[in-house]
Amino acid sequence: MRNLSKQDDLVKAAEGYVGTTLEVKQLDVCSEESIRDCVNSIPDRRVDILVSNAGVGLIGPIECQSIEEMKTVMDTNFFGLVRLLKEILPDMKKKKNGHIVIISSVMGIQGILFNDVYAASKFAVEGFCESLAIQALKFKLQLSLIEPGPVITEFERKAFEDGMKMDLSAADKETADMFTNVYLKNYKSIFQSLGQTAEDVAEVRAKRYLSAKHTEMSHQHPGGVSGIHPSSCNFSGKRNSPITDHTWSN
Repeated sequence: MRNLSKQDDLVKAAEGYVGTTLEVKQLDVCSEESIRDCVNSIPDRRVDILVSNAGVGLIGPIECQSIEEMKTVMDTNFFGLVRLLKEILPDMKKKKNGHIVIISSVMGIQGILFNDVYAASKFAVEGFCESLAIQALKFKLQLSLIEPGPVITEFERKAFEDGMKMDLSAADKETADMFTNVYLKNYKSIFQSLGQTAEDVAEVRAKRYLSAKHTEMSHQHPGGVSGIHPSSCNFSGKRNSPITDHTWSN
């Protein structure tokens, strides 16, 4: 994790495993040196399964966001994944063994109002993974791209809080009103009706992977927790959120 001073909740949740089958290490996806140091600290640099889950959010009118804020989103959400794979993929290729799991977002296949830059970073991940999948198959690697809908976590709460504090002076009155009185006003109700917990996502994924037989290349677009396709999901608050998978394997 990026900041080891925040590991207490993780250590508590993993009680009994830390120091035996689990070790918490420092890693910042925005730093090639940090990634290299972390991987080098692993015996024989052996990584059988890589789960990429780092990300930052950004909501609001683009005229109220700085280019630096936008670069931070792309640097973490897209280039963070690229940095990880630049370090780990060569070793997996040599072994011709490994599973790369990328936790992305349904916004990688469908953009949402006032999530312009965040959605762009997830679209980048989508295209990157689809292209990389061809190479992964050649080296007998498995690559899974998981794209959940709204998930209730501190990530979403922070995005909402940042949106509430945003300076909207650079936006015209109609845009500012749309963001404040339409988007933010309905933000919480959207997550209450459509949102799922991180545990829900993990449970669905674990069951699917444990029961799956990956014997041929697959490009899956299954329904989510409630069995619906992302294209049928809207923000009316009538349905549960989907989880979309793309899995490429031999």
